[in-house]
Amino acid sequence: MTRTLLHLAAVSALLLALSPAFAAPQSATGADTDASAPVSADAAPTGEAPAAGEEAVARQLRAKLTTDDDLKEVTASVDDGVAELDGSVLQPMHKLEATKIATETPGVATVVNNVEVDTSLRSHVHAAYRGTTRKLATLVARAPLLLVAIAIVLVFAWAGRLLSRNLRMLRLRIDNPYMDGLIRRSVRVIVTLLGVLLALNLLDLSTMVGAVLGSAGVVGLALGFAFKDIAENYIAGVLLSVRKPFSPGEQIRVDAYEGKVVALTSRATILMTMDGNQLQLPNALVFKSVLLNYSQNPKRRFDFRTTMDPSHSIRQAQTLALEAYSGIDGVLDDPAPSWTVVQNAPGGIELQFFGWVDQRSSDLGKVRSEAIRLVKAAFARAGIQAPRSVQHVVLSRETPAQATPEARPEPTQGASVDTSVNRDIDDQLAEAQRADAAATGNMLDHDKGKP
Repeated sequence: MTRTLLHLAAVSALLLALSPAFAAPQSATGADTDASAPVSADAAPTGEAPAAGEEAVARQLRAKLTTDDDLKEVTASVDDGVAELDGSVLQPMHKLEATKIATETPGVATVVNNVEVDTSLRSHVHAAYRGTTRKLATLVARAPLLLVAIAIVLVFAWAGRLLSRNLRMLRLRIDNPYMDGLIRRSVRVIVTLLGVLLALNLLDLSTMVGAVLGSAGVVGLALGFAFKDIAENYIAGVLLSVRKPFSPGEQIRVDAYEGKVVALTSRATILMTMDGNQLQLPNALVFKSVLLNYSQNPKRRFDFRTTMDPSHSIRQAQTLALEAYSGIDGVLDDPAPSWTVVQNAPGGIELQFFGWVDQRSSDLGKVRSEAIRLVKAAFARAGIQAPRSVQHVVLSRETPAQATPEARPEPTQGASVDTSVNRDIDDQLAEAQRADAAATGNMLDHDKGKP
């Protein structure tokens, strides 16, 4: 009996212990039942949450449109993923930009663009006025920085002028006036340009600096084609200045043009003709043409020709002529005056005489004119005449002495006749070759081919 009571007590205790476990699922079931119960009238409708999301998308889209000054008049609304744009813009590209912004906004699936392009003059003038006013306000706000930027440019420009005037500070000493001026201008421009770049960087216009530097290559190429001749003349001027084939005051001949050098500029070589006229030749023409410099060597040869009747003695005419002009003040003894027979024809004997002058102290034209005058006078005193222009008719048989009473027999060739190679300009030629070889090297130097 007692054992039975104990068993009943144990079973009762176990049932009491298990009762909460069975109570929990029952409460959960009750909760599910409560959740599935109808919603009261005070609760929010089921479609309100999606409406709130579309409003957020619309606000985001309007905020993006407002950040662009050209799209401030555009309004937007979103309904079921469809964005509808209204309002007006000034340019068609602005309308396309509004469509792009709406398409890139999260939550927008379709864009309906009802924006109109306003082409009225009043709207465009008003927009230009607003833009100008806004820029002026920004400029006034940044006036202190602008003043500092201007000061930087002025300081660098002053420093550039100072350095260009005192190239010794840069340890640059250039004897060439043209190159000296070119380097001075380059130093001034480079230093000033550095100041401009620093000023733009201070004004937070680095993007402009990059755009300018990036387009410099394209602009340079375009300018190169547009100003091809100017660039060619400029480069030729630099090369002529470095090479220095002539100096101011020297007499030169370029192609068919002759005169004395006045100056060499960045574009042209300026000559003064013997008529007193100023002549400008493009540097490219001077650089590419055959150039003859009459003043490079101080000694210069002159020549003239005279014709005499075949009845006269060539040796007598040669002796008289050389004696006549050798004593002229200005005719050099070294190289000595010389002569040659050009031709011996029935129409006359043509003789050519040569002489040398020092251009540093004598004028070639004046010396040559005086030589011709003295030779003519010497021939007249000796009875040496020019060829007869009228034929001489012989009516009877005459002896040679009767026919030509003035004729003198030519002496036979003797040992005193000089037939050696003309060496008049050998010394000057050798000196010029040595100078050219020292400067650029002579590819025609025969010694280079010898072992």
